[in-house]
Parts: sequence; structure tokens; C-alpha cells
Amino acid sequence: MTLSNSLVPIAVGAVAVVLLLGLINMMRGGSANTSQKLMQLRVQLQFLAIVIVVFVLWWRSGP
Repeated sequence: MTLSNSLVPIAVGAVAVVLLLGLINMMRGGSANTSQKLMQLRVQLQFLAIVIVVFVLWWRSGP
């Protein structure tokens, strides 16, 4: 398995984990500050995941 095949699932998995942590924190009535930090981390990870997906698609479309 190549590095590009591994990066996409790792990036998507990281986003999913942070999303679930945020949902769990919200359902338990956790700290609003923690929810805010998790939301910011999720947005950053989503950006990184999009960059990785675009890079992998670009890499695979090469000659």
C-alpha cells in the first residue's frame, strides 16, 4: 500500500474521531470551551483532509 493510499483514510478518520469527541462532549453537557476547541480542530483537520485528497487525486492523474 502506498503512502497516498494510506493518507486519505487517516485524514478522514482523524476528522471523524474529533467529530465524535465533540458530539460526546456536547451530549454529556461538557465544557463549552472544550466544544469550541474541538470544533476548531475539526475544521483544521477537514482543511488538511481536503488538501490531502486533492493532492492524491493530482498525483494519480499524472503521466
